[in-house]
Amino acid sequence: MSGDALSQDPAELRRRIDTTKAHPARVYDVFLGGKDNYPMDRAAAAAALSANPRGYLDVRHNRDFMRRAVTRMATDHGIRQFLDIGTGLPTGDNVHQIAQRVIPEARVVYVDHDPVVLAHARALLTSGPEGRTDYIDADLREPGQILEQAAKTLDFDEPIALCLVALLHFVEDEQAYQVVRDLVDALPAGSRLVLTHLTDEMHPEPTRAVQRTYTERGFTFVFRTKDQVERFFTRTPGITLDEPGVVPVHQWMPDPAPAPPAIDPEDFEALDDIEKIRYRDINDVTDDDINVYGATGSKGQG
Repeated sequence: MSGDALSQDPAELRRRIDTTKAHPARVYDVFLGGKDNYPMDRAAAAAALSANPRGYLDVRHNRDFMRRAVTRMATDHGIRQFLDIGTGLPTGDNVHQIAQRVIPEARVVYVDHDPVVLAHARALLTSGPEGRTDYIDADLREPGQILEQAAKTLDFDEPIALCLVALLHFVEDEQAYQVVRDLVDALPAGSRLVLTHLTDEMHPEPTRAVQRTYTERGFTFVFRTKDQVERFFTRTPGITLDEPGVVPVHQWMPDPAPAPPAIDPEDFEALDDIEKIRYRDINDVTDDDINVYGATGSKGQG
């Protein structure tokens, strides 16, 4: 374990969590069918769902992009080290589980800076016997601290996949580009960048309606266009954008998503709209449903 934060008493960490307000990580957890959320989070998810009834597909396909990208990094490129910043709450198929299915000795460092996530960090730290998983309590805006702590687990002489999934839309200014440059600059040749980002470019009306429901609850995010997302690659020295470039996440190297849990049709109909989400098949998706861009890039010789 990295940092003193994980040695804190779990009860003390939980006392730091404000359950009277919706929280982005917990709302995300609602849409993924998780259990680590509270009534205010479910209310926020329900309001977003009312504004865009198929909006849950953004969250679910963002997560499925990560599954495909990490699998491809390990399978096709032999990447055995992953630095996942903005981890979020643990849910099914975390990065270490995906990577270690392909490469059992893979090492994964998770980074987040939130008591909500920190309180559940021990659930993330369950690696296979051959690999290693660690957690850092650090802020994206302090890349030096992240890199210093990550070096205790990862070998920075060997390729690393840097995962910035559904994270950079929480950084509202040009600082986002500098942070990515600083992180990538520390990675060795052969490393990869995995990135997703919310946009209102494709379907502005429903996307902004969802944004308003979140803004009313005290948190927000910045949308970026395709060109602005591409800049995370083109403005970062040494990084080459992989094919097919920056595309809606469901179009990036598609393969069928895992089937949802089985449920009796009568039991399904008895559920509320939020509870139904975890049983819906996300392979039922169209281009009109997705408002998240995804892309990967590779770092060449310096």
